[in-house]
Amino acid sequence: MAAKLRTVSPSREADALQTIPVPVVAFARELAYRDLLSAHSHPRGQLLYAVEGVMQVRTPQGVWVVPPQRALWVPPHVAHEIRMLSNVSMRTLYIASEAAGALGERCRLLEVSVLLRELILALLAEPNDYAAGSRGGHVAELILSELARAPAIPIEIPWPGDRRLVAICEAILADPGRQFALADWADVGGASVRTVIRLFPKETGLQFRHWVQQVHLSEALVRLSNGEAVGAVAQALGYKSQSAFGNMFRKALRASPHQYLQRQEKRRMVSGAQPD
Repeated sequence: MAAKLRTVSPSREADALQTIPVPVVAFARELAYRDLLSAHSHPRGQLLYAVEGVMQVRTPQGVWVVPPQRALWVPPHVAHEIRMLSNVSMRTLYIASEAAGALGERCRLLEVSVLLRELILALLAEPNDYAAGSRGGHVAELILSELARAPAIPIEIPWPGDRRLVAICEAILADPGRQFALADWADVGGASVRTVIRLFPKETGLQFRHWVQQVHLSEALVRLSNGEAVGAVAQALGYKSQSAFGNMFRKALRASPHQYLQRQEKRRMVSGAQPD
């Protein structure tokens, strides 16, 4: 993120929604490329979702990139900052703490089904103070049911605390396809190769190469969602061949990039949406 970010203020409307006595409340906001919502938290859990655009979400524990077919579950009281990697049409949910427990105590990237997408949009059309037996109440119940069965996507970029590793990680996020040897990355952080090898598992729980792989997977999902060809994505991320990239993708996500693209196209046809 070499480009300068523009910090925007938290929404007063979103703050007001935290105390409404309903299990789920929806919120819409338009944000521009390079907008930054600085670190903040909510008493409610939040399903961070956008019908258009890509967000990068950071917590003290990790980084997630969220394209339109995904949403990030953020538990109550977890501080998070949101960077807009494009213009973003945010359509997010705030979930009361008594219902949030069923969704877990850690941030998770979730698959957004066509049904869940439509339910989120339907709840936005209802009054925020809907009654339990009203249409809004029924939509909220369906949202919680759909969220309970939403598949989690095993992509997370755990974030270190050591300043040397932070410098390396920021540089990799800014240019995921850069072909540096480990010694070059160590130089970026002002550390020795031995220090990087030792600290990465301690700070992130992953070996360095596995951490980089998570960055590549995250970037690949965004690029594929934007309609880029598999070969172009492989080349952009520095893989020697499309098959090498495909093998990495398949081992991590149990589907080839082409299978992923086919699923995305099927979802668009079912929802009637145009390609992002």
